Amino acid sequence: MKSTLFGRIAGSILAALILAAPLHAAPPKSGVSLMHGFADMSAITLWAQTSAPARLAVEFFPEGRESAKRRIEAATAAEADFVAHLRLANLDPGTPYRYRVFADGKPVREGAFRTQPLWQFRSNPPDFSVALGSCAYVNDPYSRPGRPWAENFQIFDAIAAKSPDFMLWLGDNVYFREPEWTSPEGMSARYRSYREEPTLQRLLTATSHVAIWDDHDFGPNDSDASFVGKGWALENFNRYWPNPTSGLPGVPGIFTQVTFGDVDFFLLDDRYHRYPNRYPNTPEKTMWGTAQFEWLKQALVSSRAPFKVVANGSQFWNRANRFEGLYQFPAEQKALSDWIADQRIPGVVFLSGDRHFAELLRIERPRAYPLHEFTVSPLTAGVANASQEERDNPDALPGTFTVQRNFGMLRFSGPREARKLVFELYDSDGKLLWQRTVTAADLRPPGEAK
Repeated sequence: MKSTLFGRIAGSILAALILAAPLHAAPPKSGVSLMHGFADMSAITLWAQTSAPARLAVEFFPEGRESAKRRIEAATAAEADFVAHLRLANLDPGTPYRYRVFADGKPVREGAFRTQPLWQFRSNPPDFSVALGSCAYVNDPYSRPGRPWAENFQIFDAIAAKSPDFMLWLGDNVYFREPEWTSPEGMSARYRSYREEPTLQRLLTATSHVAIWDDHDFGPNDSDASFVGKGWALENFNRYWPNPTSGLPGVPGIFTQVTFGDVDFFLLDDRYHRYPNRYPNTPEKTMWGTAQFEWLKQALVSSRAPFKVVANGSQFWNRANRFEGLYQFPAEQKALSDWIADQRIPGVVFLSGDRHFAELLRIERPRAYPLHEFTVSPLTAGVANASQEERDNPDALPGTFTVQRNFGMLRFSGPREARKLVFELYDSDGKLLWQRTVTAADLRPPGEAK
């Protein structure tokens, strides 16, 4: 459920109430914030931010083989908000690595990561897991008046404790406030405040991360392509999330694709090219833009993965939704469903965030396998006041509609010809709330062997 626009705090009493609430804490003692970008078989990007101009260096080596140590360097500067993307390349597949970070010659951080295994033509695909989350809010003096909206920051430690192979952030990963979406500097300041939150810092170096955005980390509530600051938003997103790619040549946006093991993940941009939700339902009305939608269609046809995971900020298939969703773009929604059915594309599942509740939808279709959509929300933001229609949605698998802070997990396992996917939802303390399983055989077009 979308929140209303956040207002400035008026008066010292209200400000004192907010300031008395749990706030984001000071930067790490080292003065350097870190995050692991997506790791493939031979490379990873380390994201780093300093509090002032600095010369950074990273020494890295296969675990137990410090004699094979290598070193790369980069400088941070004010014009890039003191951020550096440190690319560690030409790595060995399936290998644990150690690293040390130096700032101006002094050791400040250290950590570890693992590259993906080279399994093709050698073994079954690896079993692996992916953490999911959306709607992360941090309290501060720009927050809405009254009781702090954000709680349960232990959720970030709970996610790290599950040891996912990577985490996929499903949008509203930060919340821009009114004073911030009118300038690139304001957006940068909001990102910086999040990256300095200690529990989040631990998660950011516990595994690799990729992300998409939704309205609150793009601009105002329910924002779309008409937002004049979208160029600033794109620049800041790419600075703070070192996804492997962003958009296509000549097509701006954050959409991209990553592969882990034998699964393809298609990460969509639901804001940069989006028509307003209230725009008339003409054939040209689009959430993703013509070029991005054509890329998605081609990429789905091209993929040979047993599971093709499509992630978006807004929901895809919820017929009970009265807030934002693909139902507001009926021509595009029908075109996507028809394309999957007409091209007989197997194994497509969907992920979304945004709604401040969680559910697993199963949309039955005549002469086609059912479409599954896993909505995961919120991490630390407030929970929804969900309508009875949403709670009684017949498309939601029984027992999966959940109104509390949460995170999700996807677990892929099994031999090459019998892969399965387990959807899991956890509470803020890491307790399992529910799980459901679907196999690759369940998601094959009618008439194909199972």
